[in-house]
Amino acid sequence: MAIVQFRVEDELKKEATSVFENLGLDLSSAMRMFLKRSVACKGIPFPMILSDNVYRASGAIEVMKESQEISQRNGNSKMTLEEINDEIALARAERRKRK
Repeated sequence: MAIVQFRVEDELKKEATSVFENLGLDLSSAMRMFLKRSVACKGIPFPMILSDNVYRASGAIEVMKESQEISQRNGNSKMTLEEINDEIALARAERRKRK
């Protein structure tokens, strides 16, 4: 694993850290998310902004962790998007047959 270092003004770091904490993230996690999203979209990723009602991502993060654990227990945590879509299509077809 690589270490990435960069310099920013103290006030910018303080303000950014506060924003990320309100989102339920630490600075390192937020930067990792930025890099992963940049690679995925091959550019600058979507904007993440806080409204006046502070959104806390901790609930969403917990649901994602729980979903991952369930997926691992069921042996399908390594499924590709295509495989997931095939499963969804199959479930929908079976539901239509029952109607």
